[in-house]
Amino acid sequence: MTGEHKPHDRTTGDRTTGERVTGEHPTGDRTTRDGTRAVRAGLPEPEAYAPALPGPAFAAHYHLPDGADLLQGPYTYGRDANPTWTGLERAISELESPDADAETVVFASGMGAISAVLLSQLGQGDAAVLPSDGYQLLAPLGERLRGYGIEVRTAPTGGDAQLPLLDGAPAADGGEPRPAKLLWIESPANPGLDVCDIRRLAEAAHARGALVAVDNTLATPLGQRPLDLGADFSVASGTKALTGHGDVLLGYVTCRDPRLAASVRAWRKMAGGIPGPMEAWLAHRSLATLQLRVDRQAATALALAEALRDRPEVTGLRHPGLPTDPAHRLAAAQMRGGRFGCVVSFVLPDQEHAERFLAALRLVDDATSFGGVRSTAERRGRWGGDAVPDGFIRFSVGAEDPQDLVADVLRALDEARDPARGARGATGG
Repeated sequence: MTGEHKPHDRTTGDRTTGERVTGEHPTGDRTTRDGTRAVRAGLPEPEAYAPALPGPAFAAHYHLPDGADLLQGPYTYGRDANPTWTGLERAISELESPDADAETVVFASGMGAISAVLLSQLGQGDAAVLPSDGYQLLAPLGERLRGYGIEVRTAPTGGDAQLPLLDGAPAADGGEPRPAKLLWIESPANPGLDVCDIRRLAEAAHARGALVAVDNTLATPLGQRPLDLGADFSVASGTKALTGHGDVLLGYVTCRDPRLAASVRAWRKMAGGIPGPMEAWLAHRSLATLQLRVDRQAATALALAEALRDRPEVTGLRHPGLPTDPAHRLAAAQMRGGRFGCVVSFVLPDQEHAERFLAALRLVDDATSFGGVRSTAERRGRWGGDAVPDGFIRFSVGAEDPQDLVADVLRALDEARDPARGARGATGG
């Protein structure tokens, strides 16, 4: 085993049952700004001749001599805990909840994190409210929940449409409606980018005794803090903007209630959805540039959206940062620092037009996912599962120079509108 963290004196309890972010902040207080916090998050106490960020700890088991406390020991078996996870979990907690104690549990993927929350909190006879326009795998996961005897209600993100579903409909036998046990929010929603009032929905859910989980993947903890807005769980795919290089699959759940965190952690142990130490280390390393990446991508995404507004072939343009976007006022109130995300969505006239546009791009990869330093775009309808038009484009803005990226997009749109122009350019005519 290599690279074990020797952290600041900021934890209570043990690492096998829960690690809390408490006590001294690594930068000396809790008033540091986002960039400083991202660079320093989760680092151990400086040690002579040791790296600032220790390398990954590759271990399936740990030395347990006679007399070792198997219940309170920090590391006993590799499915329970790992020093590399510890550093990353501490770092994410500092970003998601810099002003209050929190615990983070990391997973092998975003879906691992989503499934852990839903399956650890819901059981037969419970009811859950999910977004109908969220990440496409929520729908089949909802069907799986129904198969377990859980009532699943869905409504769109926009207009706080999930709110009426918290109470449910009267039972078929005339009995009282079944209140929801858990509300799942995705704001901004992927891929349509609608936004809901997280604080309002969280207060309404808590008044009815329901838990609230927010998928914060698109916003990142630098763009939005769901726990500050009243959520019980902040959940995200770290595969996307959090790590931002397109080379890591990761997910996480952050909670302020240690009992909720313990239940999610216990689910991870039973289901085995653990991240590899190399992936955890790569993710932690990537956090140092999070603020630089997020700020650059958000600014360029807004520039691209503004450039698309006057294109006659573009309809359905959405980006929460646009002052004309239906969600802008609400997004500006609950998102942070002008960071409205790196995704722009829009619709081209049909599938063929969209495919010509994607093929004409030179600085943008035709790929799924979002949040990486290299811009990507795709015709989202090719996957199925999303209720979007055939010409719907989800565009993820990377870290390229804004002028270059916008010019490439506008040129590709011109070529897609006039296929002969693209052919002339390819042959030099």
